[in-house]
Amino acid sequence: MKIGILSYHFPPEPAFIPGSLAEELAARGHEVRVLTGFPDYPGGHVYPGWRQRWRHQTHSERLTVRRVPRYAGGDGSAKARMASWLSFAGSVALTGRRYLGDVDALYVFQLPAVTFAAAGLLRLLGRVPTVLHVQDVWPEEEPERAGEARRWSGRLDATLRRIYQEAGAVAVTAPSMRDLVVAGGADPDRVRVVLNWTDERIFHPTEPSRAARRLIRRDDRCVVMHAGTIGVRQGLETAVRAAATLDDRMDLVLVGSGAEERRVRGLAAELRADNVRFVDRRSPLDMPELYAAADYQLVMLRDLPELRGMVPGKLQAALSCAAPVVASAGGDTVALVERARAGLSCPPEDWAALADRFWLASAIPPPARVDMGRRGRDAYLREMSLRAGVDRIERLLHEVSARATTTRR
Repeated sequence: MKIGILSYHFPPEPAFIPGSLAEELAARGHEVRVLTGFPDYPGGHVYPGWRQRWRHQTHSERLTVRRVPRYAGGDGSAKARMASWLSFAGSVALTGRRYLGDVDALYVFQLPAVTFAAAGLLRLLGRVPTVLHVQDVWPEEEPERAGEARRWSGRLDATLRRIYQEAGAVAVTAPSMRDLVVAGGADPDRVRVVLNWTDERIFHPTEPSRAARRLIRRDDRCVVMHAGTIGVRQGLETAVRAAATLDDRMDLVLVGSGAEERRVRGLAAELRADNVRFVDRRSPLDMPELYAAADYQLVMLRDLPELRGMVPGKLQAALSCAAPVVASAGGDTVALVERARAGLSCPPEDWAALADRFWLASAIPPPARVDMGRRGRDAYLREMSLRAGVDRIERLLHEVSARATTTRR
């Protein structure tokens, strides 16, 4: 098949889902054409050595990547984000018909940032068979920006409803997200669950180095590690409060940074939680050894409606590394952990329940922890791996293409 891929982000940005999908589809014999922007994530500035221009195209066997300019604001404000999204939509409109006009099927890596571009491209290409892979829902904004948020949220909702209805198939990254996209206008008969995978070239079982042990462990106490963003969605204040009650029994190690880091550090200092330690952000290449040095990986999401149908990428990374998990979340994240018997779980934003899970985690003997990790790894390979995910996407692309051919006939 000739397959088009529309994605706001693409490698060398940390966008391994569309990147690995493109490579794998090309390796399976398809001709793949990617339409994306110039790399600027997460800083909002175009990467050193790159210059935005119109005719930027790279080729490898069966894979072509076309990059188009977009506004790179860099300040992270709502207006800058919207300018980036709309400028990307305009660039896609100018190039999309010629570049993707003869594809057999189109795959859209659907984030809020690509919504307007996807809607415009579908209009340009007519009834091109499309698979929409929904990654996120539009989050609530802060109360002080409620007016602006309502206006843009309304436009996004209307645009999303239209492309949900026009897509030949909608893939969702978690079972509960199916209800959200159906409520948003998608035909329930065309919605399929395709769980995200992780970067398996990096995240796989390994042994910890001495440096990783020195960084993560102080003694033989149980270590629960959170790796990644310290942000609003994670609600790590709950984990700090829970760990503070078990100061003599376990350590909580937070690896990473984010908008809420100062607040979380302040709470740990206020509670005098000496067993809560912070480690600066590390390269993804370092993370498997750090995972192996800890006893459990902590996966947290706040109790927000838009997060109940979301599975954070750190869960797949942990399971792929055979690391047992402590999950404080709702919806599908906890359901996956419990079904795989890959760790412990509790409701979100309940520090007392999480403290109980931390205590139990520390009491479980090491061989049982290894069994948890093994079961998690088996579940990952079966349900969430690159091979499993691309198999499902490839099947959907064939289905929508065949359906469109039948309709035309």
